[in-house]
Formats: sequence, C-alpha cells, structure tokens
Amino acid sequence: MTDQSHPAAPLDRRGLLKAAGAGLSALALPWFPGWAQPVSAGLATLPELTGPDVTLRIAHQMMMVDGRPRHAIGINGTVPGPLIRLKQGQTARLTVINELDEDSSIHWHGLLVPFHMDGVPGVSFPGIPAGGRFTYEFALQQAGTYWYHSHSGLQEQMGHYGPLIVEPDAPDPVAADREHVILLSDSSPIHPHMIMRRLKQMGGYFNYQKQTLFGQLAGRDQKAAERAAWGGMRMDPADVADVTGATYTYLVNGHGPAMPFAALFKPGERVRLRVINASAMTTFNLRIPGLALDIVAADGLPVRPVTVDEFQIAVAETYDVIVRPGDDRAYALVAESVDRSGMARAVLAPRPGMMPVFPALRPRPLATMKDMGMGGHNGGGHGGSGHDGVGAAACPPEHAAMGHCSPAAPAAPMDHGMRDFSLAPPTVRRTPTVQSISPMPVDRTGEPGQGLADVGHRVLTYRDLVSATRNPDPRPPAREIEIHLTGNMERYMWAFDGEKLSEVKAPITFRAGERVRVTLVNDTMMGHPIHLHGHYFELVTGHGDHAPRKHTVQVQPGGKLSFDLTADAVGDWAFHCHLLYHMHAGMMQIVSVRPDSDRAA
Repeated sequence: MTDQSHPAAPLDRRGLLKAAGAGLSALALPWFPGWAQPVSAGLATLPELTGPDVTLRIAHQMMMVDGRPRHAIGINGTVPGPLIRLKQGQTARLTVINELDEDSSIHWHGLLVPFHMDGVPGVSFPGIPAGGRFTYEFALQQAGTYWYHSHSGLQEQMGHYGPLIVEPDAPDPVAADREHVILLSDSSPIHPHMIMRRLKQMGGYFNYQKQTLFGQLAGRDQKAAERAAWGGMRMDPADVADVTGATYTYLVNGHGPAMPFAALFKPGERVRLRVINASAMTTFNLRIPGLALDIVAADGLPVRPVTVDEFQIAVAETYDVIVRPGDDRAYALVAESVDRSGMARAVLAPRPGMMPVFPALRPRPLATMKDMGMGGHNGGGHGGSGHDGVGAAACPPEHAAMGHCSPAAPAAPMDHGMRDFSLAPPTVRRTPTVQSISPMPVDRTGEPGQGLADVGHRVLTYRDLVSATRNPDPRPPAREIEIHLTGNMERYMWAFDGEKLSEVKAPITFRAGERVRVTLVNDTMMGHPIHLHGHYFELVTGHGDHAPRKHTVQVQPGGKLSFDLTADAVGDWAFHCHLLYHMHAGMMQIVSVRPDSDRAA
C-alpha cells in the first residue's frame, strides 16, 4: 500500500507564525493540514497521494480562509482534499472511511468506472454510513485532469472535494516543463442548508447587484423598452448568479484572495495549468493578463491547441492550459465569478514573495432578452446561430426560401411569467417549476459565455474545441430526444422538463450501444452545467469525427445545445445540473442504459 497521507499535526496560529519567522514559510509542509499551511509565502501545495492503493478519511474540521476560521468537511485533514495521482491502466483501490455522523460518498467526476463504483447514493450504491467504510475498485481507462467530490446532501459545499490526475501509460501528448493544479472553489461561512433555506425564501436573496432606480433613470443599465419588458416579467436582469460574492469567498487550492496561492516558474518554461472548477455554484471567467493561454485539453481529453486570452469554465469542467511566461516578473491569475461579485486570485511568479498588480472587478453583466430565449430579438451582443451556422435573426426571407437558413419565428406573446405553454413540446409538464418557456432558443456554442462578448480580446468558445484524435464512434445518431432545462427563480424550483427528481416516474432509457442525439434547451435566464455520469459525448459543433468529447457542458441562458451520445455503459447513471443547489432542488434525473435485449417501449 502506497498511501502517503499524514495525520494532521496540531498547530495554533502563534506556532504557525513562529515557524514562518524561522524560515519555514518558504516551504510546503505536507504534514500540516491545509488550513495551517504557511500561505503568506504563497508556496503551500496540496498534499499528494499516489496509487494504486489510497485511503481517504472524511471528517469535520476547521479551515482558514483569509485568516478567518470556518467549519468545514475535509479529507485527510485538508480542504480541498489531497491531490490523488493515479496511472492509466492501473486498478485503483480507494478506501474511504466516513468519520462524519451522517452518510457520505465520493463520486469520481469524469472517470469511466462501473456504475456500482460511481459513488451516487440511491442510484449506484447505498452510500457510506456514518462510521463506515467503502472500497472503490476500478480500472483506470483514461488519462487526464479530473476531480472527486461528495454526492451526499450539500457536503460538497463544505469542502468535500479534491483534485485527481491520471497520468498516461504512454508519453504524455502535452509537453510541459512543469505543472500546477489550479482548483477553483467557493466557500461560505453560512451553513449550506441555511443558504438553501434563504434561496427558497427569496431566489435573489444573495443578489446585491440589482439595478438601481438611478441607474435605470439614467439609462445606464438597459434601453427603456428592455427595462419595461423585464419589469413586466417580474424578473431582474442582474440575476446572473443566485449565490454570489455576498456570501462566497472564491478560492484557489483553498486560498482566499487576500492570501493568494502562488505557483512558481522559470522564465521561458512551458507551464501546464490543470484548471478544475470544483465550486458548488460559481461559473468563473479566467485570464492571466499579459499571457496567452493555449487550451490543450477539455474535461481530461486532449484537444487541438487553441490560443485565447480568457475562457469561461463552468462548474465541474476542467481545462488544461499551457502558458509561457517569458519575463522575470509575477503574473496575476484571476478567475472572476460570472456575475463579477468577486474573484479567485493566484500568483504565477519566478520567486517566492513576488506579487503582481491584480486587476479590479469589471462591471457586472446584465441578462438580455436573448438570455431569456428571445433569440436575436432585443438581445444585443452576438446573434445566436443554429447548427447551420446562420443566426435565425440574420436570415432574410429570400435565403430562407432557398433553404439556406431558417427564418426567425415571430415573437410570441408572453404573459408576465412567460409561461406560454403553446411554445413547449408535450414533454414539458405544466408545473410551477416552469416559470418561462424560451420562444426562440438558439445555439450559443459559438459565443464566449455570458458577459464576455465585448471584452476586447480572444475568448474561448465551444466551437473552438476540436478533438486531438478521431472520435471512437463516428456513427450518425439513430434517434433524437429533447430535454428542457426549467426553473422558477421566485420559488427556487429547478427541474428537467418541469419534473423534479422526486416527481419523475421513469428514467431516461437508452439501449446499450445505441447512438442518440440529445438536445438541451435552456428555458431559464441562468447558465446550467449539465453532467452525465459514466459517459463522454460529442458536442455537435460542426467538427465531424473530431467533435470535442466532454462529460459536462454549459448550456447558456436562453440557448440550446446538442450532443451525440453512444450509450456504452450499462447501468443507472445520474444526469443533473452541477449547480449544487439546483440539483438539490430537483434538477436531476436518472439515465438507465439497458442491455439491447431489454428494449424499452
């Protein structure tokens, strides 16, 4: 057994400062718990465990965020949990000991494992009881950047997550001189059940960036017609995120912005950053001013390198990035929350103690009519486009007559709640969970993400991603299904097709080996990171048999997105929004892949 974990040594704040004064602050001390690392020097790293045998202990603990203590759930005494480094082709054996007074679990996010090792209580196994243990055992099929987290209750919000890297069994196709894990997360001193309670009481409880009367009268925020439309729908265009910097501190590897994590480099090196969004609720926009970012992998799998200056990373996505810092200076790594209510900060520097100038938060974005599914109508910014690459709003009648594009649908009349069910397919139930129906949803995979249309530099889009290798199954889909992402912000209810998980009578069923096109339609004004367990799928973005393969995908507000799926893993799998409180409120279903002999009706 090669478990390299260490027990957490007791250390008070005075002892820590004394140690720092003795010169230990320039070192990473792996035997200290994460909250006690000498973060002022900026060199603390996550403890690392190597396989194939690893032991993980889940327990309550305290953590420090920018010098202030708060209650957390940690793994082996650290928040985030230790970095687990495994090898492709190994059979990993991960023993999890639950020292909590409640059930727990670990899901290996993005790893292709047998369904009974997937770690979702009530779906793939019963969970790990209080005081109990469970050994996960599975072969490692793929290499890349992944992470792990609890799938029990709201434990993930309290720190129950960590990074996981699988090294390739052949020479790594991504050449780098050194690498750093950049694990983004959000942390609140408020207990997650209290956060959920406040959201149920008022969906915009944490939105402190609402439009002011002065701003509206001055015309700073929106055009008059658009302001009137939003008022008629009783919705706030500043509701871009529902849990915000009003309660969150945004972290990099457990470090808050006042005591940022620092990663070292030598000028001229190729540095690989394994970026993981392990937050509960926060979409981040990440950039390093002064450095180009070469995206070389998405969700663990290699893509053809694409150079950008910024990219949006949804909850539960991972991106591998190559940077080449050539100057002998410190660089600021900043990850703004999508609503720009706060940012995670880190330092990339050639020597300890160097600090860059961090940029200020940019002005907050506002949702548009396009974000409400009104296509190009009063939407502003980029026009949406369908799979033919031509936006509906930009399709003149003569082109439509020749079949070159689809004409824009007439704007549908809306009541104040936009609950015009004549626009919805029969699969969407008429329930209070459906606050709105998108009249003209458009494919937004060619857009950079909410708030990034006019930043003045290169921003990644899903259409920029091209798989580095040919897809394993190039067959066209044999059938298609459409799933609507629905919600009611006023009552904080979230669902697929208007049905919360507790109301669903049957799973989404696929036959083993069949090829299916799934189209996700976002009927809400928020982006949703949708994750399918146990599978990769290919985004339909015009790249044929080199379509990018992902397991988590952000569906932009008022947008739609299609992916092709080969149902190649028999079993029951979780399918859900990875915004933790959305999933907890019901935005989850079960996908059941059955042997071909068990044909469903």
